[in-house]
Amino acid sequence: MLRWIGTNLRTLLLAFALALAVWVSAVTAADPDETRTYPSLVPIEIIGQDPNLVATGQPPQNIQVTLRAPRSVWDKFSAGEAAIRAVADLTGLGSGEHVLTVQIQISTRPVKVISVTPRTLNLVLEPLVTHSMPVRLTFIGEAAIGYEVGNPILDPGTIVVSGPESAVSKVDHIHASVDLTNARQSIETKLAVSAVDAQGASVSGVTLQPASVDLNLPLAQQGGYRDLAVKVVTGGKPSSGYRLTSVAAFPPIVTVYSSNLALIDSLPGYVETAPLDLSGASDNIDTNLGIALPPGVTLIGDQTVVVQVGIAPFEDSRQLSYRPVEVFGLGSGLQVHLSPVTVDVILSGPAPVLNTLLITDVHVQVDATGLAPGTYQLTPMVKTTDQRVTVDSILPGTVEVTIGSLTKPTP
Repeated sequence: MLRWIGTNLRTLLLAFALALAVWVSAVTAADPDETRTYPSLVPIEIIGQDPNLVATGQPPQNIQVTLRAPRSVWDKFSAGEAAIRAVADLTGLGSGEHVLTVQIQISTRPVKVISVTPRTLNLVLEPLVTHSMPVRLTFIGEAAIGYEVGNPILDPGTIVVSGPESAVSKVDHIHASVDLTNARQSIETKLAVSAVDAQGASVSGVTLQPASVDLNLPLAQQGGYRDLAVKVVTGGKPSSGYRLTSVAAFPPIVTVYSSNLALIDSLPGYVETAPLDLSGASDNIDTNLGIALPPGVTLIGDQTVVVQVGIAPFEDSRQLSYRPVEVFGLGSGLQVHLSPVTVDVILSGPAPVLNTLLITDVHVQVDATGLAPGTYQLTPMVKTTDQRVTVDSILPGTVEVTIGSLTKPTP
C-alpha cells in the first residue's frame, strides 16, 4: 500500500491541484473580484489618547480607501451589511510630534486593501492646560448726554480657559463688550465672551467655560438734566379731500438742562415744537422745527427736531353706468356682436381724483385677438388715465362676444 502511494503520490497531488484550480476558476467566474474605491470617505477614529494631552493642528479627518473584493462583498458594502474602520492608535504616546499609520479594519472577508489616502497621519500632542482669567468689559459708544455710568457687575467675573498649552499661552484676557450708544436706562443683559491676545486679536483653539456672562450696568441721570418727550404743535387743516395720517418727531425725546433744579423738576413730561401750519396741505411734509422752552432751560444737542407729517387723500368710490364695451384685435373680414353692449363699472381711489375723473377717461375693452368665428364669454378690461384709480368690479363680469364673417352685399 505504501509502495502504491509512493508511486502515485505525484499523480494524486497533480489531480488535487487541477481540481482546486477548476473550483477556484468556477467560484471566480460566478463571483469575480472587482477593484473599486469605497463609495464614501472613511472617518478616522482616534483611540488610546492620553486624557491629559490634546491634538493640535489640522490632521485629516477622513481617508479614501481602494479595495479589491468579490462582487458579493461589494454588494454587502452597498447594502450597509459590512463596515470599514480607520483607526489611529495613540496608546503610549506623549507630547510632541508623531507620525501614525492609519490601520484599516474590515468586518467582511475576503477583501484586499489596494491603497489608502492618506496612509499616515501627522499629529502634534500638547499638554492640556486650564486657567481662570478675569473678564475685561469694553464700552462701545457713549450714554445719552446727562447720564452717568455706574460700576458694572459681571457674573461670573472670571472664565475658565482650557486647551492646548500653545494656544492658552497666547490668551491675554477674556473680552466682552456692551453698546452704550445713547443709553438712557440701566442695562441688564447677557454678553458673549471671547479669548484675545495682547493685541486684541481673537485666539482660536481654546474652550471657554462659561461662554457668556450676565451684566448689570447702572445708569443714572445727573442733576439738572431731564429727558422730555417732543409734542408737535399743528394748526390748520389739509386741503379739501385730504386727511392727516401721522405726525412724528425725530428724535422723539430730547434732553434739557437747567442749573435751577426746582425749575427743571417743575416742567411737564414734554416740550412743544414751534407751530406747524397744515392749511391747504395735500402732500407729506418733512421739516425742521425749533423747541419752545422757558427761560433758564437749555436744549442739549441739536436745537431743532425733524418733523414728518403724513397727508393722504380720502378714499372714495364711484359707479359709472352704461359704459360702452369696445373691441380690439378683431381679424380682418370679421364682424362682432356683443351682449350686453354696455357694462357698469365701480371704481375706487382718492376722492379728489375721482371727483375730477371724466367719463371719457374710462374705457372698457375686450380682446378679440386671434379669435376665429364663434361665440365666446370674455372678461372685459378697464383702462383709466390715472393709475391711482382701482377697478373694484364690472357688472356683468363677462360679455358674450359673437364673431362672424362679413356678408357680401346683394347686387
